[in-house]
Amino acid sequence: MSRFVLLSPNTDFDHKLREAVAHGLRGSVQSIASDILPAGPQELFALLNQEQPEVLIVGPDISPDEAMRFAKVFDVQLPGLSIVLVSDADPAVLLHAMRAGIRDILSPGADAAEIRVILELACQSFATRNRTFGAPPAENSGKGLVIGVFSPKGGVGKTTLATNIAIGLGQIAPMSVVIVDLDLQFGDVASGLYLNPEHTVTDAVGPAAAQDSLVLKAFLTVHPAGIYALCAPPNPVDADHVTPEQVTHLLEQLAREFQYVVLDTAPGLPEIGIAALEQCTDVVWVSAMDIPSLRGLRSGLEVLRQLEIMPESRHVVLNMADAKAGLTVQDVESTIGAPVDISIPRSRAVALSTNRGIPVLQESRKDPAVKSLIQLVERFNPVWRTQAQRKLHRRVVI
Repeated sequence: MSRFVLLSPNTDFDHKLREAVAHGLRGSVQSIASDILPAGPQELFALLNQEQPEVLIVGPDISPDEAMRFAKVFDVQLPGLSIVLVSDADPAVLLHAMRAGIRDILSPGADAAEIRVILELACQSFATRNRTFGAPPAENSGKGLVIGVFSPKGGVGKTTLATNIAIGLGQIAPMSVVIVDLDLQFGDVASGLYLNPEHTVTDAVGPAAAQDSLVLKAFLTVHPAGIYALCAPPNPVDADHVTPEQVTHLLEQLAREFQYVVLDTAPGLPEIGIAALEQCTDVVWVSAMDIPSLRGLRSGLEVLRQLEIMPESRHVVLNMADAKAGLTVQDVESTIGAPVDISIPRSRAVALSTNRGIPVLQESRKDPAVKSLIQLVERFNPVWRTQAQRKLHRRVVI
């Protein structure tokens, strides 16, 4: 059962919070009606006389400086706890809150429905941070998975897959996923997620962000589904100012800050793409069900083998699969010389969701393509990586 603790002398908000929890969230609320916050966890728990709560709601009527101090202490001593700040969304407050480790900001005037959404996300974040997978530590312990979506050819649905992977992972690990658009000239992640970003990759590779991950986080765009996005610059010319070395450093930074980093890349293997590939723990290779796409994928895989750039975890996805195309999955595997891990059928629901800028996994539609996308997302669950099926990608189809 979720436990919520409100630290605020504001009785009106206390009543509204209790109403929101009572009509949609399982759990209880305990309040500390004071504008002076405890010095640290021990003092707080002594006042509560209960087990550790999941979510702390700070404010309203709490000094912002006092709230930031409080959050920083808990971020260091109890990083798994979710802290929600009740405050007006002033840009300066947002930046300081992010640096202090605050999970989310809630408007003092929020209604019960808005309060429930924020608290649900906070509870999911708590569960994710405290989940025990029972799997041995990964070799890159302390870093998140970097999942690159690649294809030698354009028009195979790469961006659609990347955005749905990010949305799906966001449901597993809320606010612990970032998607990066590395198709710097003609990237579509912004439109695929219906975002109008204030900052882009060119800001994120600048000196200030490169030296301070807190500044880098300020350049990310928050998506309503509980993920972050770093979109491509709107002007293709700006891509010339981003170097492979900058991309390498950017991905290293993000992998230290997020559980999952999803990359949408440009078609082919440009220098930026190769730099990204070298940082990937997982690569999703995408092909459509046509001979030019399949031959392009086979050639691309062969080039990477020669360059000895091949992440251990490989996932081959046949997108827009159609039995009427004149090819079978066996034909595909024979052509590319590798097994198909996930086959996603052609789907009107996916096409419609792409045009609307709302990934299909965000809407919980019932569709065969949705089932396949969920299976793809599941491959990045740490439990899956310990199973025997993980070795299937290494067999060669002749």
